[in-house]
Amino acid sequence: MSRILAFVCLCSLAACSNTTLEGAQGNEAVIEGRKSFTITSSDGFTVFGHLHRPDGFEFSDSIGVPLILAFHQGGASGEAEYAPIIPRLRQNGYAVLTIDQRRGGNRFMGNNRTAAAFEGKNVSYCDAYGDLEAAFSYAIKLDGITEIIAWGSSYSATLAVKLAVNHPELITGVLAFSPASGEPMTGCSVLPLAFQVKQPVLFLRPESEMSLGSVAADLTAFARMGHETYIASPGAHGSSMLVSDRVEGNTSDTWAIVFSFLNRL
Repeated sequence: MSRILAFVCLCSLAACSNTTLEGAQGNEAVIEGRKSFTITSSDGFTVFGHLHRPDGFEFSDSIGVPLILAFHQGGASGEAEYAPIIPRLRQNGYAVLTIDQRRGGNRFMGNNRTAAAFEGKNVSYCDAYGDLEAAFSYAIKLDGITEIIAWGSSYSATLAVKLAVNHPELITGVLAFSPASGEPMTGCSVLPLAFQVKQPVLFLRPESEMSLGSVAADLTAFARMGHETYIASPGAHGSSMLVSDRVEGNTSDTWAIVFSFLNRL
């Protein structure tokens, strides 16, 4: 779907009363190019999130920009996992929205405020899908967005593919970093979702995970379906394969693949 068509679709949902990165629901506060907000999931829980504008723009500017929905891996939070990644996306003209999903924690020295409400409860990875839907519902109410791109890490990479399957007209592509599979994802497995998704998808894995038979088999299956795949070396699990400190090496090749995919959307 072209950016123009996506913009028309998004405008029809948001009523296009103006073309700013404002107008969505939730409690909001803006600090230095980052808007903090809260939204409510379909089962009534508060989900905490942040919206980052592209560099060179204010939230009140009349602009049209692509938006990346960046979802974190297990044990993490949105802002902590993506702190080293967001600046580069903003520099290249992307708005970025992160949330704290209910399945998360303090990895990368973060603080997942959504997950705190579920402490001591049995929450599966698939249960967090409702938080992604809440983020998407928030995103489509934003004005001035030309397209929405789903980006997931580990378990949320699989859920990001599911989000694209459920919203084929409004999500233009998916980046799936180390998509989780197997027993922990029972009920939302990635292979059936990969068969269903119609949008372009880039599946990425670090070389260190390719020794796992299921990972190699999944990547082969994705490629046979016509999806793009990439093995990062050096690499790390999930979106961390884009962070040089986390891979202890150069990530320029992986970034080049990511931006090549994004540009072709």
